[in-house]
Amino acid sequence: MFTQVKSTKVYEQIIDQFKAMIADGTLKKGDKLPSERELVSQLGVSRSAIREALSALQMIGFVESRHGEGNFIKENFEESLIDPFLLIFMLNGSDKEQIFELRRVIEVETAALAAKKITDKEIEELKECLNKLNEVEDEEEKVKYDKRFHYNIAKASKNILILNMLNAVSSLMDSFISEARGKILMVEENRSILMRQHEEILEGLVKKDSEVASKAMSEHLDLIYEYNIKK
Repeated sequence: MFTQVKSTKVYEQIIDQFKAMIADGTLKKGDKLPSERELVSQLGVSRSAIREALSALQMIGFVESRHGEGNFIKENFEESLIDPFLLIFMLNGSDKEQIFELRRVIEVETAALAAKKITDKEIEELKECLNKLNEVEDEEEKVKYDKRFHYNIAKASKNILILNMLNAVSSLMDSFISEARGKILMVEENRSILMRQHEEILEGLVKKDSEVASKAMSEHLDLIYEYNIKK
């Protein structure tokens, strides 16, 4: 299963083997890993090197440790990008304009892609999100359904990398999403504009028209930029 490691950077070579086996399907989501003792034997390295590699794999989101059970390949990778993104963001002193720019790059094209692949069931889920967004009075609830609407569009793209990336970006934006909506809604007429923009995005998706969907998404993000970044 594994090959013996001969390198000065032992733990990095161990990590490379794990990544390769995940990539070629030898190791799959949810698989239990051999015990530390078995890995020591198969890889021909020290237990400390194994522990160092496993610790690094846990940090980057490939592996999870379950108390009393052992180590497993993670079944859900949706959170795997979040911590590295947060770390990069904090270390480089990035601001919310950079997050917004990344969100624009992702979401406009994602809307176009989703329009080509969206199912009837996914369309119904988006309609339900908009119904709730329109019906609920509590602003925190509105934020929840607003986020869910965008997240469901990413799901409809059928691209797991896009979904994970948007999830990571959204986690960075959580701290000021409520603030963003608040600034926009200080102008009363913007309430109906926001709702109409979401409806236009949905209309493009229902028609399976990539151009309409991406244009509507771009206009929606323009409004967010105008009130939260530009001003």
